Amino acid sequence: MTRPPWEYLFLAFNGVNFPDLFNPIWIASLALLVATVALYVVRTRQLHKHQPYLELYEWILWTGVIFFSLLLIGAVFHFDLILILITIPIGLGVLVWTRFVRFPPMLAAYEAQLAKQRYLSAFRFAHPEATIRSTKKSGKRRRR
Repeated sequence: MTRPPWEYLFLAFNGVNFPDLFNPIWIASLALLVATVALYVVRTRQLHKHQPYLELYEWILWTGVIFFSLLLIGAVFHFDLILILITIPIGLGVLVWTRFVRFPPMLAAYEAQLAKQRYLSAFRFAHPEATIRSTKKSGKRRRR
C-alpha cells in the first residue's frame, strides 16, 4: 500500500490494481450466476404447481442475474472499486431480504392452506364408504 486507503476507492477495479480481489470476485460472480440460473430451472420444474415458491425463485433469479451481472460488467469494464464495494452489500442485502423477510410469511400462509386441504381431504375420505357412490332411491314407484 503506497497510497492512503481512500485513494484506492477510485482506482479501476482490474487485475493490476487489485490482484488479490479481482480474480476471486469475477470468478465467483460467474459461478454464482450459473448456479442461480440452474437453481431456478431445477426448482421451478419441481414446484411448478406451487405459485408462492415459483415467485420466490423468480425473485431470487432476477436479483441474482442483476447482481452477479453487475459485478461481471464492473470487472470487464474496470469500474472504480467504490462501485464494486457498493454493489456487493446491496446485492447480497436484496438476496437475503427476499429469502428471509419478504417470502416467509407468504410461504407460511401457503403451507397452512395446504395443511387445511390435506386435513379436509383426509376427513372426507376417512370412511371406506365415502368413495362409493350411493344409489338414490326414488320415492315414486312405477305403476305397471
